[in-house]
Amino acid sequence: MNFTETITKAAQQAEIKAEAKLKEIDRLIDENQWKVIEAFQKHQVSDFHFAGSTGYGYNDRGREVLDLVYADIFGAEAGLVRPHFVSGTHTISTALFGCLRPGDELVYITGRPYDTLHKVIGKPADGTGSLQDYGIHYGEVALTSAGKPDWEAIKERLTSRTTMVGIQRSRGYDWRPAFTVEEIGEMVRFVKNLYPGMIVFVDNCYGEFTELLEPTQAGVDLMAGSLIKNPGGGVASGGGYIVGRADLVEKAAYRLTAPGIGGEVGATLGTLRGMYQGLFLAPHTTGQAIKGSVFASAVFEDLGFDTHPRWQDTRTDLIQAIRFTGAEHLIAFVQGIQKASAVDAHVVPEPWDMPGYEHPVIMAAGTFIQGGSLELSADAPIREPYIAYMQGGLTYSHAKLGVLCALQNMVEKGLLQLD
Repeated sequence: MNFTETITKAAQQAEIKAEAKLKEIDRLIDENQWKVIEAFQKHQVSDFHFAGSTGYGYNDRGREVLDLVYADIFGAEAGLVRPHFVSGTHTISTALFGCLRPGDELVYITGRPYDTLHKVIGKPADGTGSLQDYGIHYGEVALTSAGKPDWEAIKERLTSRTTMVGIQRSRGYDWRPAFTVEEIGEMVRFVKNLYPGMIVFVDNCYGEFTELLEPTQAGVDLMAGSLIKNPGGGVASGGGYIVGRADLVEKAAYRLTAPGIGGEVGATLGTLRGMYQGLFLAPHTTGQAIKGSVFASAVFEDLGFDTHPRWQDTRTDLIQAIRFTGAEHLIAFVQGIQKASAVDAHVVPEPWDMPGYEHPVIMAAGTFIQGGSLELSADAPIREPYIAYMQGGLTYSHAKLGVLCALQNMVEKGLLQLD
C-alpha cells in the first residue's frame, strides 16, 4: 500500500485509541441485524418475493411484502418502498407534495435543510412547480449556536396555520451535530404539546441503523430516505422509502403515481432481490461505515484538525465532517478519497456546478452504485468554512484505506507535514 511509516503509525494509534468505540458499534450491528431478520421471518419472505413484475405491476407480492417489512423495522403503520424514487430528494419531495396542499405551511425547526431541497421549497410564484409556487407557505427556525433546537423560537414561530414541521436528522452541509432519536422524540413531544394535530416529518437520510430505534418509533408521523444510502446496504441499485402513518403514506403514494392508483401499481422489474438483500445487509454495512467515520475522526483529530463528531461522540448518522484551512486542502482530501476507490480510481474529481446545489461541489464517488453514499465517498461545497463531509465504506478496511490515501495525497502535495 506504500504508505509512509508516519501515516501507518498514525493509523495504528487511532485504532488503539478508538478500540472500545469500535467494539460498541459491533454490538449495535448485532442487535439491528436481528431486528431485520425478525421482520423477514414475520412476513415469511421467500425467494418468489424476489421475482418482480412488469407492466402495471398488479399483485406484485414481493413489492407488497417489502412495504410490510419496512413498516415493521421502522415501527410504522405503513411503508412505501419503490425503485421509482430517483433520489433521496425525490423521495422527500414526494412525501411533502403528497401531504401538503395550497395554503398549508411547512416549517423546518432544524434550520435550513440540505441544499438540494432549497429548490423543492422554492419561492412564491417562481414558475418551477416548487412548494411555494403551489401556494404552500414555508418557514424555518434557526438552531442555537450549539446546534440545538431553539425551543422559544419554535414556540413563537409555529401557529395553528402550520400544517407540518420538518426535521433534518443528518447534519447536511452544516457544522452541527446530527440529531439522535431521543432528541427527535423530544422535538415531537414539544410540537405535539403545542399542536397535537400537526404532522412531524423527518428526513432520515444517513440515519438508518445508526441507533437501535428509528424516529418513527419516537412519535414521528412521516419519514423518508434513500436506498442508495444506509437501507440499501450497498446492493440496491436505486430507490427510496417512505414510512409512517398509513393515511400519510397513502397520500405520498398518490403523489408518486396518481390519485386513486397510489401504491397498488408500479412494476418492480428486476429490482426486488437487490432491495431485499440490501436491507438484510444494511445493519452490517452501516456499522462498517460508522466505524470508518470513527477512525477518520480519531486520525485527523490527532493531527490537529477540527472534526465533527469527535471520535468518541455518539453517532446518529454516517457523516464525518473535517474542517480544513483552505480550498486546496479540502480538494486534496477529496481527491485522496477517490484514489482509494476500486471504481474510477484513475479519475481526479474537480469542483463543478452540480444540479440542485448553490455552490460548486467536489465529490469523490468511486462507487458501484452511482451516487451510492453508503459506499466510501466524500463531498464538499467550495465555500467557507472549508469542510469536507466523508461518509460510507461498505467495509471498514476500505474506509481506513480511504482516510490514509487522503492523508498521503495531502502530504505529497505539500499541504500537510507529519512529524
